[in-house]
Amino acid sequence: MPNHKDEIEKLSTAMKEAKSKRAYERYQAIYLHLQGYKKGEIATIIGRSKKTIYNYIHAYAQRGLDGLEMKYSPSAPRRLSPDEEKELAWIIEHQLPVDVGFEAKYNWTLAIIAELIQQKWGPAYTPRGTSNILHRLGLSYTKPTYTLANADEEKQKEFVEITFPEVKKNC
Repeated sequence: MPNHKDEIEKLSTAMKEAKSKRAYERYQAIYLHLQGYKKGEIATIIGRSKKTIYNYIHAYAQRGLDGLEMKYSPSAPRRLSPDEEKELAWIIEHQLPVDVGFEAKYNWTLAIIAELIQQKWGPAYTPRGTSNILHRLGLSYTKPTYTLANADEEKQKEFVEITFPEVKKNC
């Protein structure tokens, strides 16, 4: 293996200054490569596939350290079409889970939305993936609060008119 002392020093510095784990990992892969490790060994050390290591080495060979910089973090491709996403938003905004076939469900939860997506369109989503879809659709997710379905109106009126004002006076 040729002497890569200057490059190894640059990579060592880049590893120390790396701002993310992923950037550090890329620099480390090339650092190990220049030290004479085989691609399979590097893949095992870093916990990535051989193909990923090949990609890092190729990017470094083409553009040096600049080739290892990440411009963006790729995400998984969308599994729902724009029309399906619009329909999902409409359902969530205008219907209750019980209206679309869920038994005795009056609040949308991430689990119910994920199940709806799977039943209606096929793809399975985790709660986090479901939350990401809601965010992308401009919807926010909050946990539902408890409501008293069988509250006694007489007791509520007594609390509001008598008990609460007394408690408030003593504070």
